[in-house]
Amino acid sequence: MNRRQMMALTGAGVAGGMASGIAGGGAATTADWYVPAEEVPHELTFMQFPVALSVYGDRWFLEQAQQTIASIANAIAEFEPVVMLASAADHGRARRMLSDKVTLWDIPTEDLWCRDSGPICAVDGQGGRVIQHIQFNGWGRKQRHKRDGRVAERVADRLGLPLLPTGLKGEAGGVEQDGHGLLTAHESSWVIDNRNPGMRREEIEAALLAAYGAERMIWAPGVKGQDITDYHIDSLMRFTGAGRGLINLPEAPDFEDPFHVSAIETHDILAAAGVALDVISEPNVRRVKSLDFVASYANYYVCNGAVMAAEFGDRATDAAAEAALRRHYPDRDVVMLNVDPLGELGGGIHCATHELPAG
Repeated sequence: MNRRQMMALTGAGVAGGMASGIAGGGAATTADWYVPAEEVPHELTFMQFPVALSVYGDRWFLEQAQQTIASIANAIAEFEPVVMLASAADHGRARRMLSDKVTLWDIPTEDLWCRDSGPICAVDGQGGRVIQHIQFNGWGRKQRHKRDGRVAERVADRLGLPLLPTGLKGEAGGVEQDGHGLLTAHESSWVIDNRNPGMRREEIEAALLAAYGAERMIWAPGVKGQDITDYHIDSLMRFTGAGRGLINLPEAPDFEDPFHVSAIETHDILAAAGVALDVISEPNVRRVKSLDFVASYANYYVCNGAVMAAEFGDRATDAAAEAALRRHYPDRDVVMLNVDPLGELGGGIHCATHELPAG
């Protein structure tokens, strides 16, 4: 199914009781940690191998998703290590698609969206690392997540890193950060009863700022109930440095389309708040014609030495997007990939990846 169709550290929260991830040992407090920008050096990239036929409904399309995930992993593995998460029972099939540079871990999964169910790693600037645990709940209980809901804690346990509870339910794809103290998000993905019932926006903001070690947050309304994510920000806008970023907008907005209206509104709110935005136009010509197809150039992933981004078959806008990424990331290769099955599912490369920053 297309996705558009559909605080203090406690002893119990420490994965395996390990303290080796904390510089100098001793207790951790939420004030010690911050989530660095995506472009800082990574130890590796996490990805998830999709296996749940009950989620996909069609075996052929599940296989297309698996092959697409493998192709992304293989491309990233040319620049940094990749760990693919999958149940041991699924390793044989995954291995046939993956290069020898990709490592498999026995952590069971259902779906591929590692940005949302994977580990959010914070650092302390002295080599220490922890996992800030925003509990994934299937985008507000819209999809099965018995396995995916435990991915972050299982990765923390495997790494021997403490798990810091944030008190939030939600997804990392629903918040964007510049690594210099600024966050932005759509209210629709957070201030909603299927994630954080009874919590006011101010409470959610305080918890997000604490989790990311940030100081300031810019909210835009977003769109509720029109896609499974309730309009994640990372398919629209990405920070590329302190107070600057890229945003993906339609050349000819349809003001009957709530996503177009919301995208323009988000742009205006961010610009008024002082964020310098470079606009990338959405493709006008696409290989996939479905109206529900997500064609987001903004949903790219920054790894060591490269940017992995989608191309959609529109020569003009594909080239313009690549040029914009080269301007913003001049010291990296820009690798444009055909990941149409992810767009048909309502996501992209960023949604399918999650970085582990170097300690």
